[in-house]
Amino acid sequence: MAEECKNYQANLERCNCTYEPCSRKGYCCECIQYHLRLGELPACMFPDDVERTFDRSIQRFIECQ
Repeated sequence: MAEECKNYQANLERCNCTYEPCSRKGYCCECIQYHLRLGELPACMFPDDVERTFDRSIQRFIECQ
């Protein structure tokens, strides 16, 4: 990430993403853009038990509601 996000530390503390090699943790803008390009939503939109399945689909999000 070229420019440090002023909210990086706070974002990182709230991030529930369990994908360890993720370079977007704490960089919410980058994360949202990445997942939307894939037709998905970021981990923070899901309960922890669903997030761990790595099914970040919009359909799965709807099912969780």
